[in-house]
Order: sequence, then structure tokens, then C-alpha cells
Amino acid sequence: MSDYDYDMIVIGGGPAGLNAALTAADDDARVLVIEREPKVGGACVQYGTIPSKTLRETAVTLTSFKRRNGGVYDIAHDENLQVASLMTRLNDVVDAHQNTMLQYLESAKIERAHGLASFVGPHEVSIESHSGQKRIVTGGTVVIATGSRPRNPPEIDVDHENILDSDSILAMSYLPQSVIVLGGGVIACEYAATYANLGVRVTMIDRYPTPLGFLDHEVVEGFVQQFERDGGRFIGNCKDVSIQWDGVCSVVAELSCGTEITSDKALIAQGRVANVDGLALDKINLATTDRGVLNVNEWFQTDVPWVYAVGDAIGPPALASASMEQGRRAANHALQRKCITRETPTPMGIYTIPEIASVGLDENGVRKEYDDVLVGRSDLARLARGCIMATSGGLLKIVADPTEHRIRGVQIVGDGATELIHVGQLAMAAEMTVEELASTIFNFPTLAEAYRVAALDLLSQPALVPLASSLGATCRSKFGLPQQV
Repeated sequence: MSDYDYDMIVIGGGPAGLNAALTAADDDARVLVIEREPKVGGACVQYGTIPSKTLRETAVTLTSFKRRNGGVYDIAHDENLQVASLMTRLNDVVDAHQNTMLQYLESAKIERAHGLASFVGPHEVSIESHSGQKRIVTGGTVVIATGSRPRNPPEIDVDHENILDSDSILAMSYLPQSVIVLGGGVIACEYAATYANLGVRVTMIDRYPTPLGFLDHEVVEGFVQQFERDGGRFIGNCKDVSIQWDGVCSVVAELSCGTEITSDKALIAQGRVANVDGLALDKINLATTDRGVLNVNEWFQTDVPWVYAVGDAIGPPALASASMEQGRRAANHALQRKCITRETPTPMGIYTIPEIASVGLDENGVRKEYDDVLVGRSDLARLARGCIMATSGGLLKIVADPTEHRIRGVQIVGDGATELIHVGQLAMAAEMTVEELASTIFNFPTLAEAYRVAALDLLSQPALVPLASSLGATCRSKFGLPQQV
């Protein structure tokens, strides 16, 4: 037994913190989780991933049914979507997920404390309840997993009623007729696409020429085209945007080009900032970087050896999936346990409509690293499964190096992209070549077959046709690829 109250104190009850706590508790370590919210789950469960994806699922269900029904049913758009029932559904999903996590914590005998945590000295953490009462606990290791909050520009008055951020957008009691979305990142695009598919007039405004500028240009084009078909509007290259409530009934956006746009509501989606400023880090001589996040090593250990940091507190990739693994590794290292790891490419999923997913390098990345690039594409709408689903479009793109032909990245836009990407992830982890992927048998009809089609497309390039000869004339003919001469 150590001289501390706990072997590990975890500050924050989101995906990263909970995985650190559960990992530490595997061998009967004494673990305390401090959470400022009444329930665990963090922003991921309370305001972010879980509720927003539940809302999106409703939008996808509505639009998919209309698209796929093929005229069998006469379906008119319901202008009276029961938002109250929808919000009840969101709350039910959140409650179910939170209850599951609580059961995990209770079965692992992990203690919980509700309040605001801050350091008071080495290995000492103060917990202040919302009534103002304080107590001090000690821990051999402290894991900072405090997550993040919306980054709201100081010049915009986010009142959470008319001008909202990504934490308050889901508190609306009705669907507005129109919404302005300021931003072109992941959160902005996800909400813009969801509300457009629910029949809301959406105008997305960003300072850059296209949204999601860090992604492959073909994938972005596919998303923007579908967004506009769904009634959305994107306005780029707007460096300065003024947004304010007119005090009566509208939000007014004045663009740098002189254009004025009005809407019922506005969503400010300008990214997120790490929640580390209230921890009194100066008490333990720990500083943040110039980006306001904590610097860590490969085991997520900070410059103070007994303090670890995981999740949004350390910045990108700021993915729930990556945060969970960070928590596991940090806990194992802190308690000096053997941690079995294998470095595999981390997939990224964006829950727009249609979905977007990416793993590894994109076309430009491969060209930069290998001086050239091989590219294969598959149109999801032309697959048998795509036709059955009445998919309106979609692209799966494979990029490979020009010498060994190993798969270096996959980019997808279309139905099921966030699920399909894991095939590419495993193919990269196995260091598969395009030839090996092309000879892999996939179920038919499936969207996953797009991998084989894309591989065959890559091999059908004039310089590579001889390499595909072993795949057989019948196979090449099936996908409309040239026969060997």
C-alpha cells in the first residue's frame, strides 16, 4: 500500500479518463474519478458524439427512406417533425450510455467525486463541490483528462438561445427554418449536413475556400456536392464575419464582401479549446504549450513525471477512439505494467451526410513521401449494393506507393464510410499490396467490394496492366477493366 489516498486520481470522466480508470482498476488499484458534471461521460456523451450522432441517425433514416423507397410509398415531407419526441430519444440514448459506464465503474470498485478539481501541491488535488465545500485528496499518479470546450470568438455574443455553440445547439426545443453555421471544420460540417437533411435551410460560412481543407480534395468535393443537393449552401473565403442577434426575431450575418444573411439561429463552430486553465497547474510547475494544451511523451507522461494527460487536453487528433487508447496506455505505464501495443494507422470518421472517413496518407501525402503515387477509385453508386441502396453517390479511393505497391492510405465519402474505413486500416496494418487486395474475395453484394474494385482500377493503369494478368480476364471484364494485350 502506498502512502497516498489513491494509487491513481483521474480528473475527467470522459472516454479518455474512464478508460484510464478502468485499466488501472484491473489489478485492484485504488482509483478515484473526479467529474465536474453530475454524470460521467464528458462532452462526448453529454453534448457531443453520442447526442449529435443520434440526431444525425434520425436525419439519415428520414432521407434514406425517401430515397430508397423507389416510389413504393407516397411520402411527403413532414413539416411537423416531433422535436419533443426527438429530444426524448436523444436523452434516452445519452442516459443509457451513461448508465452503462456507471455500471462499469461500480463493478470495478472505482470511486467517484463530483466537483471541480485543481492542484494544491505535489500529488495533492483539491475537490470543490458546487456548494463551495472543499476537500483534498492525494494520489500516486494523476491523469488529466479534462476534455475541451467550444472555442467562441470574443467578438460574437454566444447567448446559447439565438447564437449557439456545439454544446448548446442540441438544447433547441424546435427545428428552426434556417440556420447559419460559422465554420468549415468537422463539427460545422456534421451539424450543417444533419440540419439540411432535416429540412432546415443551412448556410455554412468559412474563411477558407472549401470546408474540411485538411482532407483529400475529391472527398471534399463529394461532400459539398451532396450538401448542396440537400439544400445547403456553402460560402467560402469570408475572412471577416459579423454575427449578431437583431433583438427581434433574426440572427444577422454581415460578410466581408458586403453580403448580409439572416436566419432564425446561428451555430458558432470554430473548434474547441482544452479545459486545463482551471487546474492551477502552476502549483506543480506544469505549463501548457502556446496552443494551450499539455505536452506529453509517447506514454502520455507530462513534464511532471507523476502527471499524465490524455484526450483533448493534449490536442490533436482529439478523437474519442484515440483518447480511449491513450487512457489505457497512460494507466499501464503509470502503474508500471506491461502494455501490449501495436502501432496501427488511426482512422478518422466524420459523421456528415454522406459520411467521410480517412486513414493513412492522402494522394498528396504519398506523392510527397514517395515522389509519385498510384491511385485507384471505386464509385459506390455503381456497385450492385450501391444500386440496391439507391446511393446517390460516393467514392472509395486507394493510394499506394509506386515501387512496392503497398497501400498507404484510403479515403472514402459515401454511405457507410466510417465502417468501411476499417478494412483499409487493417490492410495497411498488414502491409498489403494492391495486388493482394485485388485478389481478396469480398461478399457480394456489399459496399466493401469497393476495395477490390478500386484495387483493380489502380492496376488497370496502362503501366500496370501486365501486373494484373494473374487476376484473370473474367475478373477484369466484370468490372469493365481493359483486357491484357
